[in-house]
Amino acid sequence: MDIELRGAGGEPVDLLRTFVSHGVADLPPLFVDARRPSLTVTLRLRRSVRTVVVAPGREGFAVVTVKRSEPPAEMRGEIEREIRRVLRLDEDLSEFYGMAADDPMLSWVTRGAGRLIRSQSVFEETVKTVCTTNCAWSATEKMVGALVEHLGTRAPGAPASGAAGRAFPTARAMADAGEEFYRAVAKAGYRGAYLRALAEGVAAGDTDLEELDRDASPALPDDEVERRLLRLPGVGPYAAAHVMMMLGRYSRLVLDSWTRPKVASLLGRDTVPDAEIRGRFQPYGRYAGLAFWLFLTRDWVDEEGSA
Repeated sequence: MDIELRGAGGEPVDLLRTFVSHGVADLPPLFVDARRPSLTVTLRLRRSVRTVVVAPGREGFAVVTVKRSEPPAEMRGEIEREIRRVLRLDEDLSEFYGMAADDPMLSWVTRGAGRLIRSQSVFEETVKTVCTTNCAWSATEKMVGALVEHLGTRAPGAPASGAAGRAFPTARAMADAGEEFYRAVAKAGYRGAYLRALAEGVAAGDTDLEELDRDASPALPDDEVERRLLRLPGVGPYAAAHVMMMLGRYSRLVLDSWTRPKVASLLGRDTVPDAEIRGRFQPYGRYAGLAFWLFLTRDWVDEEGSA
């Protein structure tokens, strides 16, 4: 099936920049191949789990291929809706583009940058973000890979082992996994207790993460979303800002051990105070965090369109 690469406000969509929009976009059940380029994702659907591949198609379109066998018409519609969600094609960035067009440091984004690949659920975004805290990226990859491989549901034709071809686990599956799994298999360390507690709260219905999504609750203020996120086990200021960015709530800047040195390097300085960084992007208002992130990641794709 073909999907037009056009945002809700009529904006162009740069598919490669969307694929490589952030590091978490390459954690299972998503797999990015920047050289082809393509995105492979295993989706949890209402009655099934299917693995699909998104790649460039004819000009202005992406082509979506479902692995294993052609799904029925009803499932194709559901798959298209989920892929549009993952790629944020129904998000209107025209207001942000209007601001960026007059900024010499960010005017380039109006050619189609700014769509940050998202997971299927806020629960998945939160779990993955907790797995990025206070550790090397390789440890994050191992934790998330283990969760998906051992607790996720297999799609038709999925390999017998590994995370490929498996959907992200449900909160119930994660809540039912014992302490030994998080210690010895996922190797989550102290995060294991946080992940189990988070999953238990969602599975029991005590914690509603999905209502925090901007699409689900556009009237819910960012301040309230941040407050609720900070109450979750394992979520501090960095994690809250990161999850909010993944939810289309861009008012917070993700300031951490990677972004701070990167902004200093781009400005040719040793360090830049957080207050100065926030002040530079404050004029973008609810898009401040998105503007900051794009400023940092422009060099992830060269001017010839290669990652």
